[in-house]
Amino acid sequence: MAAITIGGNPTNTVGNLPEVGAKAPDFELLNNKLEAVKLQDFAGKRLILNIVPSVDTGVCSLSAKTFEKRAGEADNTEILLASKDLPFRYASFSEAEDINHVKMASGYRSSFGEDYGVTLADGPFETLYSRAIVVVDTDGTVIYTEQVPEIGQEPNYDAALKSLG
Repeated sequence: MAAITIGGNPTNTVGNLPEVGAKAPDFELLNNKLEAVKLQDFAGKRLILNIVPSVDTGVCSLSAKTFEKRAGEADNTEILLASKDLPFRYASFSEAEDINHVKMASGYRSSFGEDYGVTLADGPFETLYSRAIVVVDTDGTVIYTEQVPEIGQEPNYDAALKSLG
């Protein structure tokens, strides 16, 4: 369980992020067309998992736009934003924010949050995801993780992108 804060108030996740060097847990999320998005869909590519509570918050929106700008055209790299937003929200968000490279998928009926240790166990955002980054290499190995300690903070983009080599 990771101890983080929301607005300075303590809260916890249901577990911990996968360890660097471990195989990334498989997952099945849903895109805005209710199609399955799975880890295996990114086989042979590096994957930045940008895990957020909701695209409708300022920092979550900013993280999507920042990864779009800084890594959207990175070689052999995909970016997947995962949240518990309803999948239908992603199309209008992507259009409004000019997001073309970041894929988005919902875990509203998935075990993703538990498998990756990011579901909030208590507090005002209980059952949503914490803010975290997991970077997966081409062979499915976790090469970087960050559990952001305060949900209102941005992740360390530089460190995540540096892990890509």
